Amino acid sequence: MSKRSTISAAECGGGHGAAALSVDEALQHIASQVQPVSGFEKVALRSALGRVLAEDIYSPIGVPAHTNSAMDGYAVKHRDLPESGVTKLKLVGTSLAGKPFSGPVAHGQCVRIMTGAVMPDGTDTVIMQEQVEREGDTVRVGGDHKHGQNVRAAGEDLHQGQLVFAAGKQVWPPELGMLASLGLGEIVVKRRVRVAFFSTGDELRSIGEALSKGEIYDSNRYTLFAMLSRLGVDIIDMGVVRDDREATKDAFLEAARNADAIVTSGGVSVGEADYVKETLDAFGRVSFWQIAMKPGRPLAFGHVQDAVFFGLPGNPVSVMVTFYQFVAPALRRMMGQSDTNPVSVFRVRCQSRLKKSPGRTEFQRALLERDEKGELVVRSTGQQGSGLLHSMSSANCFVILPSGSGTVEPGTLVEVQPFYGII
Repeated sequence: MSKRSTISAAECGGGHGAAALSVDEALQHIASQVQPVSGFEKVALRSALGRVLAEDIYSPIGVPAHTNSAMDGYAVKHRDLPESGVTKLKLVGTSLAGKPFSGPVAHGQCVRIMTGAVMPDGTDTVIMQEQVEREGDTVRVGGDHKHGQNVRAAGEDLHQGQLVFAAGKQVWPPELGMLASLGLGEIVVKRRVRVAFFSTGDELRSIGEALSKGEIYDSNRYTLFAMLSRLGVDIIDMGVVRDDREATKDAFLEAARNADAIVTSGGVSVGEADYVKETLDAFGRVSFWQIAMKPGRPLAFGHVQDAVFFGLPGNPVSVMVTFYQFVAPALRRMMGQSDTNPVSVFRVRCQSRLKKSPGRTEFQRALLERDEKGELVVRSTGQQGSGLLHSMSSANCFVILPSGSGTVEPGTLVEVQPFYGII
């Protein structure tokens, strides 16, 4: 049995009949019990997308490496420009990106230069091509130009030896491009977190099988597969585990041997078969079974041997809500991410009446959009039953209603959590 610490049933719902934890209490407890996995690997840069840096990245070069032009135009000495009126400069060559001008630039001379090309020695300012008149090798330039305009200094973006990204940073397109600009072909990243998941229940059937009375297709496994895939973890799909003592025990022990985390759906509600609880009592430790939230009240968290365990409810919407609010932040922490809650919650005006009773935090599905004035507003997607998966598909955000709040009337400011960034 795991020797990890837990908190008492009276504090957090350690048994099926105990009081439920608040959402914040559950999040704090999970964070205290989950740590980043050990291990790392070196991968090619293109394979690093979505991965988490295992070490700090310092710039081996200055970026840009050379002082260069930010515009197509003419490189000049600023002291050659008149305070007023027009002066004539002699064109002595061209500087192209990758093919710099190598000759000297004397007083009264200029060089045609392209964006990204190295500034010729002695020049310090670039005049846009639209701001000059050229006849052969004579260039007429007016005054009123600032010293150093349209010039990007060497090391302006990064200087050599500067910290670029700290360990824990997740690599997305901007980071990938930045790493490429440093000439880094390989980087060291945290190993992927291994997550085993399965559904429980005799009523579940796989896609393609005929349904008998009382049976349903197992949609939760496909939803979990999609959510886990988006996180970038290694996935172990263990299928459907029947309501059988030995099958339940074998599934949990196999998952604990092969994975860092176990996620199940179904089998954690009061009144269901006790094989899950029986197995966890024998081979693991559960910190809590219930959270004061809707949907998703029956949520178990603990450990099976050394693997972190999340027992999610069986209803499809409850699976998604509890995964995004609790499982995803925990897995991001295990992945070594420095930011485990990347999505901000903000307040907008609600256009719908949202029915609610005090006592539980609610995550209602809603649509965030702009009204005729261009202001962000939110409205309900309609029925909020935890079995109505289409309510998630038609929504683009959660409206988060605090535990102590009651029914929300139209025009009230509410907290909104957009799906973008978590789904």
